[in-house]
Amino acid sequence: MLFETSSAVPAPVPRGARVAVIAPAGPVRPERLEHGCALLRGLDLEPVLGRHLLGPVSGYLAAEDRQRAADLEEAWTDPDIHAVLCAHGGYGSVRMLDLLDWDRMARAAGGRPTRAKPFVGSSDVTALHRAFALRLGVRTHYGPVVAGPILGAPDPCPVTVRSFAGALFSPEEPVELSGGRCVVPGRGEGTTLGGTLSLICSLAGARESGSAAGAVVLLEDVKEGPYRIDRMLTQLVRSGWFAGARAIACGSWEACGPAEEIDAILADRLGGLGVPVVTGLPFGHGPTQSTVPLGAHAVLDAVSGVLRVDPRR
Repeated sequence: MLFETSSAVPAPVPRGARVAVIAPAGPVRPERLEHGCALLRGLDLEPVLGRHLLGPVSGYLAAEDRQRAADLEEAWTDPDIHAVLCAHGGYGSVRMLDLLDWDRMARAAGGRPTRAKPFVGSSDVTALHRAFALRLGVRTHYGPVVAGPILGAPDPCPVTVRSFAGALFSPEEPVELSGGRCVVPGRGEGTTLGGTLSLICSLAGARESGSAAGAVVLLEDVKEGPYRIDRMLTQLVRSGWFAGARAIACGSWEACGPAEEIDAILADRLGGLGVPVVTGLPFGHGPTQSTVPLGAHAVLDAVSGVLRVDPRR
């Protein structure tokens, strides 16, 4: 079964709770993992590491596909785990989508409208966000990874940490992201979905792709040259994936080229959709990585460059 809309707000995580840290994609740097777990303990959480979090590493993958899938499935279905947090992105999440027991995971989620446990991650985890929404009907959070360059740093960005903690402890609180640059003016509202552009493209033709109809689409990426961004946006436009979208809210385009060049590509490729477009919001791979609810009601005001997300709707 595929769900068209997501369920209720994820349940708040109680202080002192056990939270799983898993690696669904690439290998994890031990020193960053140590800093990230220390941060979790500082938030009065008990990190529980996936059995294959640190390998055996298989090339550019944290472990074999079935091992990574097993870690995720066990964490999601364990009633003593209150949240599932991804440790790293990279590549590999899409490889295990067909190895997960989605029926078992759906039973663990309790069925709608039960409030499922929070699931947080970004970058390559985009594929899992789409799968959780469409195959489990649950909401998730697009946010920093535990062993990434922000949460896994000795002195992490305070704004990033506050946003991350808020998503876990107060998931019903509205989220506001400001400072965006207007690409196409206007105001649009809908349900948040999206993530990393290249991962959305990688799902083309698969059941997890879905569409952007009725959505405020979140987009960002890292280390993709301007022509690659042009190519991926063109693919999504021509395939009809953006049909019915209400607005497009872009985050950081870290190491993707000059901002003015990326802005021009966004205007050229997305301007014809007739929806407001903003870029430069503080989420993605940049120095500030806000945590954004997916599957929640949002309003994008392109002129002011502000995205407001209300998880209660």
